[in-house]
Amino acid sequence: MDNCTGHSHFLSSAFLLTCLFGLSLGTELSFVTCGSVVKLLNVKHNVRLHSHDVRYGSGSGQQSVTGVTTVEDSNSYWSVRGTSGALCHRGTPVKCGQTIRLTHVNTGRNLHSHNFASPLSSNQEVSAFGEEGEGDHLDEWTVQCGGAVWQREEAVRFQHASTDALLSITGEQYGRPIHGQREVHAMTGPSQHSLWRAMEGVYMKPSESPLGNKDYSHPLHTEF
Repeated sequence: MDNCTGHSHFLSSAFLLTCLFGLSLGTELSFVTCGSVVKLLNVKHNVRLHSHDVRYGSGSGQQSVTGVTTVEDSNSYWSVRGTSGALCHRGTPVKCGQTIRLTHVNTGRNLHSHNFASPLSSNQEVSAFGEEGEGDHLDEWTVQCGGAVWQREEAVRFQHASTDALLSITGEQYGRPIHGQREVHAMTGPSQHSLWRAMEGVYMKPSESPLGNKDYSHPLHTEF
């Protein structure tokens, strides 16, 4: 891997921190770009999208996805990537209506949904699935936003491409071993529970090489 957001290999916590602290800072980027590594905040419940190597005890038995109040947790970083059928070149703005994958940085599994019931609310289960960033078509989500591109300050929705359900949190809390973490699930209708905003992360920008070819490996802005 030649930079902090390679497509085929995903970052350990230590390497991610090395990337974050090693990046030069620049003018703040106002939109989300392909190849960026970001945290996503549920606006209604003030928790960040999170995963970890803890599997559901029911439903699919896949890796669980939750919401956490902790800001600093490295298990809340997600890489913004294209789909298997549509590349997403690093540094290009993510368009409203574009279908993407969100890959959990520390485990390399993709945000995923399917027709299993979630454990607490019995809505549609959301899990993390795949290995080294490669799963299946149920890892694809369409960004719903109001303009041309996904603006960082805008609250957006993520619609599961295969089922049309929206990534949501309605406040149910887990007990042990993940006490206090919120259930993340997918729901059919839009609501305040399905609004998300891009927060801390490494935001990638394109730059022109001397030969005039695009180079998408240069970071523009870093936040923690």
